[in-house]
Amino acid sequence: MAAALYDVTGIGNAIVDVIAHADDAFLAANGIEKGAMTLIDAARAEELYGRMGPGVEVSGGSAGNTMAGFASLGGRGAYVGKVCNDQLGSVFRHDITAAGVHFATDPLHGGAPTARCLILVTPDAQRSMNTYLGACVELGPEDIDEAMIAASQVTYLEGYLWDPPRAKEAFLKAAGAAHAAGRKVSLSLSDSFCVHRHHDEFLDLVANHVDILFANEHEIGALYGTDDIAVAVEAVKGHCEVAALTRSEKGAVIVAGGQVFEVPAAPVDRVVDTTGAGDLYAAGFLYGYTRGLAPAVCGRLGAIAAAEVISHVGARPEVSLAELVKGVV
Repeated sequence: MAAALYDVTGIGNAIVDVIAHADDAFLAANGIEKGAMTLIDAARAEELYGRMGPGVEVSGGSAGNTMAGFASLGGRGAYVGKVCNDQLGSVFRHDITAAGVHFATDPLHGGAPTARCLILVTPDAQRSMNTYLGACVELGPEDIDEAMIAASQVTYLEGYLWDPPRAKEAFLKAAGAAHAAGRKVSLSLSDSFCVHRHHDEFLDLVANHVDILFANEHEIGALYGTDDIAVAVEAVKGHCEVAALTRSEKGAVIVAGGQVFEVPAAPVDRVVDTTGAGDLYAAGFLYGYTRGLAPAVCGRLGAIAAAEVISHVGARPEVSLAELVKGVV
């Protein structure tokens, strides 16, 4: 097999986040489901944006956050996602390129604007996301560069990508190209509500297309219909090569090669915003995986990266993750 040009290529919804603080009363008054990602249309996006308090705009999107974190660790990464040729699209392109990630997907000219996610962070650090997908729905199989996928050790796919219909085709084309080249495919389940929307299809994906699975305890429970993490662990064995199941402050359970490893969470002085915790966990884990490190060490790297991102507002690291993990790798 030829040497990989990229360690990881991430494919996902290219989104600019607008993050503001709110209380539970605001969520209730505006019909926002706490802790969930809800898809909204353009009219709802405009209405909600007008009601939100002061916000901070930062490039986001689940796989985009993962790739920014991966680059911060020193990994070679690429990204595939659709933006419009507009102001927010330029912001997204600048930010991910400046982070050190290769991004060459052609922008959409005209039509729907670049996607945005309106994120309300409550005092308990929970984030409730309201996403207008905009240009993301135009991502299609023509945007998949099979040569780039074949030149990547791992192709990482976000579960949210399963919502836009044409993105499904892109998703499966990428997975097929990766496996045809002898490479690995990774999937993040993204959100338990996303799992419920596409339950049977996700079961098929995990069993037949995915080598490395990321999920939190609620997502893996939704997939296998259980509230018992031990039952979920047994269910996922044999369905994929590796499963990294995160449990917030309880750490994570890694299932690999029939073995189970429990990895504690990294300490955090104060949890400010949980946005991006799972995304950055995947970044750290994949950094270790693409370097052939042991599963428990990969989990430790994921925990450190996740701890950094929940210590501040925003879903991308504010310090060099490579510096934070010195001594671990």
